[in-house]
Amino acid sequence: MTALSPPSRYEGETETGLPPGLALADWRRRIATLYAEVRAMPEPEKAWAHWCAVRSALYKNHPMSPVPADRRRAWHAIPMFDYNPDYRLEVDTVAIDGPSETVSVGDDGTLARRPVARTNGLAESFGAELTLWWIDGYGGGLFLPFSDATSGGETYGGGRYLLDAIKGADLGLSDGGRLLLDFNFAYTPSCALNPAYICPLSPPENRLAVPVRAGERIV
Repeated sequence: MTALSPPSRYEGETETGLPPGLALADWRRRIATLYAEVRAMPEPEKAWAHWCAVRSALYKNHPMSPVPADRRRAWHAIPMFDYNPDYRLEVDTVAIDGPSETVSVGDDGTLARRPVARTNGLAESFGAELTLWWIDGYGGGLFLPFSDATSGGETYGGGRYLLDAIKGADLGLSDGGRLLLDFNFAYTPSCALNPAYICPLSPPENRLAVPVRAGERIV
């Protein structure tokens, strides 16, 4: 298991006195920049280590961190499984046209999403494929939550996220134009750390029967 220590300060750290709206914009900008840096790095494991360290620093220092303020001083790093290249996969997708559904996101109202594609290439490794969702609304974006046999034990019971275009979480396409899914970058939604958040959880069709010991863990 890995817990990478964050730098004591992250570059260009945000002042905690920023109004919440600007602080949130800064948080999203930093996450989007981080994923752009990851996509540009040629060595996946080094890119993952950079992703782990920067996110851990943001969780400790940024005013929009999902870690409650009274816990940040003692916060060390996001717990991670060790990097495993076997969990970095390139897959094809098959378009589907499913009905839209809405899920509650607490004070933010509801989130509308609809299934738009199914992966084709995960079943050999995981025994099943995953559904990709499109978040309806202004801008939209792809969303890929999943759960597995570690959920509720080694990882958060509500599942983890691989893609969330609204937050900038996207590793892009392979050189061959296939969807790149690296489960080492699977992360836990904010609601696992802070009850003030209500997050869309993984739907039943995206539950994998096998354990996926890659990405973020809780123990």
